[in-house]
Amino acid sequence: MIDVVGIGPGDVSYGLLGSEALYEQADYILGSERHLEILPAQYAHKGVVPPKKLAALESLIASYPEESHIVYLVSGDPLIYGLGKWMSEKFKGRTRIFSGISAMQYLASQAFIPMNDAYLTSSHAKTPDFDLIMSLSKVFMVTDDNVGPYQIAQEAVKRGLKKTIIIGEQLSYDDEKITILPASEVQNRKYKMNVVVVMDER
Repeated sequence: MIDVVGIGPGDVSYGLLGSEALYEQADYILGSERHLEILPAQYAHKGVVPPKKLAALESLIASYPEESHIVYLVSGDPLIYGLGKWMSEKFKGRTRIFSGISAMQYLASQAFIPMNDAYLTSSHAKTPDFDLIMSLSKVFMVTDDNVGPYQIAQEAVKRGLKKTIIIGEQLSYDDEKITILPASEVQNRKYKMNVVVVMDER
């Protein structure tokens, strides 16, 4: 059994109730160093930092006995730009998904933004379709170092669009920062781990 567990946006208080029972049952608990930090001390010895490349990850999981109980910790919700889809397809019939609160949902709650009409996307390792994004009234984006808040805002500016940009950095952590401003005022600087919302000005 492989349980892919969304741990929420970061702070342990946003994790799923019942996760500790999964940790107790697990033979191996996979996750990044940051994810494994949430483990209670008695389960830390089960922690494994997996390779980042999917082919190597597949080989690692395949190397474990098939009867093993594997828990894989991931940020947010595994099915919102996470490993959930890949894991459920690669290890069909062996995978369960436990959805946590995504960083997008967390930012929406902190900034009081209804998500009913939102479009969700990501700039991780790809060039976003900015013509589509800028044509919509409300878009949530997980960003990376190449396409971050400033680059997204500039796409609105060069199209002459009046967009509000909401930037959530280090969401749920002690140094959380949420900034709301017009696209034209977004600074060209280094942003910490973040989610961006692009909205029509109101």
